[in-house]
Parts: sequence; C-alpha cells; structure tokens
Amino acid sequence: MIRNAVPEQKIQALKNADWIWQAEHSLGIAVERTVNHAVNSVTWLIVTMNYYYATLHFVVTIGVLIWLYRWHPGRYAAARLALFATTAIALTGYYLYPLAPPRLMPDGGFIDTLVHHGTWGSLASGNLASMSNQYAAMPSMHIGWSLWCGLTIALLAKPLWCRVLGLLYPATTLLVIVSTANHFWLDALGGALCLSFGFALACVWYGSLPHRMARLAMA
Repeated sequence: MIRNAVPEQKIQALKNADWIWQAEHSLGIAVERTVNHAVNSVTWLIVTMNYYYATLHFVVTIGVLIWLYRWHPGRYAAARLALFATTAIALTGYYLYPLAPPRLMPDGGFIDTLVHHGTWGSLASGNLASMSNQYAAMPSMHIGWSLWCGLTIALLAKPLWCRVLGLLYPATTLLVIVSTANHFWLDALGGALCLSFGFALACVWYGSLPHRMARLAMA
C-alpha cells in the first residue's frame, strides 16, 4: 500500500538508477551485475533466492512480531513502533527519489531472475507487477525489515544459535536482493538509515530502546 501510494515515475526512476550506478562505480562498489550473473548461473541457488525474496520478507517479520507479542510483551509496543516508523519513513524516499531496480535498467545488462526463471509469488513479476509500484527501490524495505528482525532476535533471544541466525538473516537478505537484481547496495544503505530513524523514534517515545525495556509489561 505504501509503495502504491506513490505514482510510478518511470523516466525519473530510470535516470536515478543510472545516477546510482555511476555513483557506485565512482565509489568502487558497483559489483551488483557481476554478483547477479554469477549467482544466476547456478539455477538451484538463484531459484531458492527468488523464493526467499518473495516470501521470507513477510513470513519472518510477522513471525518475529508474534514472538515479541507472546514472549516479550513489555518490549512489543516499542519494537512495533520502530518497525512501523521505518516503513512509514520509506514513503518519503519513494516520493522524493523514485528509483528503478537494476533488473529494469534497459542498458544495465542485469538479469531479471524472477522473470528468467518464472518464479511465482513476487510483487515484482507476473500479473502482480501491474499492481505494485516497480519504481520504489529506494530505500530497500527488505533490508529495513530484515535488519529489524535480525537485531531483535540477536538482542533478545537466549540460545546462541538463534542469535547467530538472527544476524545471518539480514546479511543473507542483502546478498539475495543484489543477486536477484532487485536493489543496489545504496538501496540497502537507505533501508538501514530508515531503521535507524525507527529505533530513534521508539527510543524518544518510550524513553528506551526496545531491547532495554522490561520483558514483561508493568502491572
């Protein structure tokens, strides 16, 4: 709904994508196309990443929200505010900086892995593409949400293996969004900055970061 609240601005979005791509070349980090082609050459891996991109973004986030609500009710409201604020501030980015993902750059040389392998379920492919704004790549909410999930799990879960998985989740998501040509590195940075705003707002509103609050709500 947030993505579709912004009208598609294809021409400007493609111009911005060219600018981002050139900026990354200047910074020496423009390796997305190399990663995209390398991973796409391994069919089972890229198909797995396609489904990862289409599903876990929602499944894991909802799962962490339920886990917080059930096991950390005293921290739930603050953590939820951080997530919602992160998503809301992304709307500003979509309005002010429409951006085409690498896969939609006509001269970029990227492979649209979702289309190439016929992956179902993504808002960026098939019939669903016509119902979702395809030029809202900055900031990446796949990174904003996965970082929220990963940090929440790493800071609050007790088992070490669980905390490790929490940290691996956003790192894996970063690799996935680049491999599938859905985002640039700088889109990921934008998502991280949005999350920083979300946590800052939650801290100001509740007087503490979510993980530092009492696990159980005060009676």
